[in-house]
Amino acid sequence: MRKIIIAAVIVVAGFAATLAAFSLFSSGGKLDDKRPALQALPDLQPVTRASSITAPVAIANAAIRDALDANAPRNLSGKRDNPLSELLGKADIGWTLNRGALAVTGTAAGLSIATPLNGTLRVTGQLADKAGTVTGTVSRLFGDQIGRQVGDLTARTLDQRAEIRGNVTLNAKPALQPNWRIEPNLTGQVALADTNLNIAGFRLNVANEVKPLLDSTVNSQIASLSNRLRGDPTLEQVARREWAKMCRSIALGQTNPQAPNLWLEVKPVRAAAAHPRIEQHWVILTVGVQAETRIVPSETKPDCPFPAQLEIVPQLEQGKVAIAVPIDVPYTELNRVLETQLKGKTFSDAGSPGEVTVLGAKVAASGERLLVSMRVKVRETKSWLGLGAEATVHVWGRPVLDQKAQTLRLADIALDVESEAAFGLLGAAARAAIPYLQSSLADNAAVDLKPFTASARKSIAEAIAEFQNQADGVETEAAVNELRLTGIEFDSKTLRVIAEADGTVRALVTKLAVQ
Repeated sequence: MRKIIIAAVIVVAGFAATLAAFSLFSSGGKLDDKRPALQALPDLQPVTRASSITAPVAIANAAIRDALDANAPRNLSGKRDNPLSELLGKADIGWTLNRGALAVTGTAAGLSIATPLNGTLRVTGQLADKAGTVTGTVSRLFGDQIGRQVGDLTARTLDQRAEIRGNVTLNAKPALQPNWRIEPNLTGQVALADTNLNIAGFRLNVANEVKPLLDSTVNSQIASLSNRLRGDPTLEQVARREWAKMCRSIALGQTNPQAPNLWLEVKPVRAAAAHPRIEQHWVILTVGVQAETRIVPSETKPDCPFPAQLEIVPQLEQGKVAIAVPIDVPYTELNRVLETQLKGKTFSDAGSPGEVTVLGAKVAASGERLLVSMRVKVRETKSWLGLGAEATVHVWGRPVLDQKAQTLRLADIALDVESEAAFGLLGAAARAAIPYLQSSLADNAAVDLKPFTASARKSIAEAIAEFQNQADGVETEAAVNELRLTGIEFDSKTLRVIAEADGTVRALVTKLAVQ
């Protein structure tokens, strides 16, 4: 009995000593207890990223046709100098033409604009045999009686008409100019049917008489239209209006109830465009804008000077939105996510004499690494006593961004020296659990960033949707299809994730303003 009492005393004393040892490292259960010294980091500076929007604007040939039809003259008229002055000394030769509907077609050579022409050549006045040349010649050949008949004919009043039929074809190969203007590169061609008009036995070729005058008139109209298009400020005015709309801060809302309201600042800095591409039914003008973007905690009023020059570039990639933005995540939010993933997890192995259960977790930054402080409970699994104790351990890890999984993982995980010593003092069970704790942390100590990226994607999509206001004759479509993570940086308070949103955008113009 005496030996049993002595053994019991030894066990109790050992148990008490073990509990006392455990208490040296439990330190009241605070995650900051005996935390390694942290290397202070400079605050993250406001950062911008280059974003771009490349938008094809497809203008329907029907819209071009309607605009030209409203502006082009419908009637043309003119007078021809008298080609038969000996016979038609008192005659007027005039013509009138009406154009038909315009047809606009895209071809390999450019934009073809055609219209039919219908009209009349009219000769009015009186035949006149100046100096009696015609009458005298007829009298000598055929006698005085026939000569007098011809003389009577030359005194007759004229009003003769002939139809004019043909078409006019214009070709345009528009090119953009750096001064936000368009060079239309217009050329024209007139074709008339070959018809004749007989006047007192003399044949007058209608096409030959009218075409030189019509060519001159058409060329004059082309020159006038070209000058007007070269000086038309419409493109610049539209660009200035959209530039001003883009230059602003757009409310994104909150990533979570505790986070501040965020704003997406968009500052356009460069404009580029490719020469129009002509298709059968469309003229496609592709315009690209490069902007500086960032997410800020309050609304800003960016200054965005409109570029004096439009940069002319080769054909741009069609319909692309690429918006790069930094997403700032405070450590308080990271702690909440990390603890949700780690709290209650037990690390052990089938052959291990002990297991470690995580009671809480917290993250902090130091230098190029993150420090994860965990409150753990160590328990022996091979002893019938099932002894256990709590301690705070600190684990270092290098943050690595898993772009595909959209998670933040810890690489090169290492247990802090003092924490490793604490595990050693806690006994064989704790020491045996160390490698499993470290390997399990490598697999489980990951922060899921998808809630943050989903919120950012939704907010950016809503911001882009604001540019889809439909105007008369203009339809705009824009969407965000993907948001990926491209980089991370951090300071002592905030982890910053760089994200890039990809999407599509296009505009269809079915009606042009008529001036």
